[in-house]
Amino acid sequence: MTLRKAPLIHPVRFFVTALVLMWLAGCQLQPPEPPDEDKAVIDRMLVLIEERLDVAPVVAQAKWNSGASIEAPEREARILDQVTAQAGEAGVEEDFARRFFEKQFEASKQVQRRLHHQWLQEGRSPFADPPDLAEDVRPVLDRLTPQLIEALADIERVAEVEGTGRYLERRAAELIRDDFDGEPRDVSIQPLVERLTP
Repeated sequence: MTLRKAPLIHPVRFFVTALVLMWLAGCQLQPPEPPDEDKAVIDRMLVLIEERLDVAPVVAQAKWNSGASIEAPEREARILDQVTAQAGEAGVEEDFARRFFEKQFEASKQVQRRLHHQWLQEGRSPFADPPDLAEDVRPVLDRLTPQLIEALADIERVAEVEGTGRYLERRAAELIRDDFDGEPRDVSIQPLVERLTP
């Protein structure tokens, strides 16, 4: 009785098969991505946060010239009460909205403090044409606030979608410019990171 030899697998075919299997395994290990419409919700929020952070250097210039303090706790508390109430009326969970806006204020103040420190080190003189807080800054913030509240409502809607948290953190680095080692950006998105599903 003669034994049949098992057919040899061609080396190239073996290599291609191994590559295909590895690729399939990699696909299965990739974390899920949220749907495109949910990505658009997150992108819109990040763009609005970036717009709000863009106001911080203008505020810093105005306060540098006037000598006003960066900290304004009474005014901040009053605005927080207002936006929290507005968010509640829009159907957003009030605690979430309050924490979100607290972090936007803190991120803005971080930028202002760092710029003031930098200008102090440079011996910077007052700006020649300083922005006016009432005329140049508050209208921008007044426009952004309702948009941010609306975006918060959308964020709550997609919060349980798998992968939204990872997508947020990845896109934040692309959509929110940050000249201070990422700290203000990280502060501004912290409530969203905590709320969204990884």
